[in-house]
Amino acid sequence: MRIISFSADGIRDAAKNGLYDWLSEQDADFICIQDLRCSEYDLQEDLYFPREYNAYFFDDINGKENGVAIYCRKLPKAIMTGLGFTDFDMEGRYIQADYENLSVGCLLAPHAEPGNEEQLGRKREFFNLLQHHLLKVRNKRREFIICGNWQIAHSAADVQDTSANSSRPGFLAEERQWMDEIVEAGYVDAFREVNSDRDEFSWWPDGTPGENGWRTDFHLISKGLKYSVDHGAIYKLKQFSSHAPIIMDYDIEV
Repeated sequence: MRIISFSADGIRDAAKNGLYDWLSEQDADFICIQDLRCSEYDLQEDLYFPREYNAYFFDDINGKENGVAIYCRKLPKAIMTGLGFTDFDMEGRYIQADYENLSVGCLLAPHAEPGNEEQLGRKREFFNLLQHHLLKVRNKRREFIICGNWQIAHSAADVQDTSANSSRPGFLAEERQWMDEIVEAGYVDAFREVNSDRDEFSWWPDGTPGENGWRTDFHLISKGLKYSVDHGAIYKLKQFSSHAPIIMDYDIEV
């Protein structure tokens, strides 16, 4: 089973850069896209609704910011939108496709600009709520794959210039500690199960690959899937946004 996740910086701009042409060649079972920056209603072209997929969107309230989408080759039993966080479901976006024993989620976590204490406080509160949610659902009789732009780089191996970014939101000590606690609770960074290289980045804040790289885009999976990760790659041959697509292959079926 192949899952591709990608943070688009605007899905229409990414499409103009060739995203959907590339996706059509990848034979993915799921495609998770974050940061749409438009509503589903704005997407009138067939390009955005490939016939081989069932497409689901969770738009920003005004259709201008955030937004996530999930494309499923196999029809899901149910689609869940939001995490039930009343104050955040319109800010940190989430959509989930449920199957018999597996759920595939697509997450766009809240962003915080350097020096913006209000945004940082909101982000901190969101991740506290998300931690409680993840600890709760791990007891369900199903496995989870949560793909997305987490707005956090977990370790020093995930940031190209650690000294310059150590005080920047996304690589703060408290954020890395949050990821440590999630991993200790049994969740797994799927990419790191198959790739330990220290130069694998998926986001370039300045927009230029090779400069100030971060790895904030990843698949967090439940521990029951730890040994099902077959392959992981970050696609960098063509640039569709300031983020690169994440390609993960799993030895499981839905």
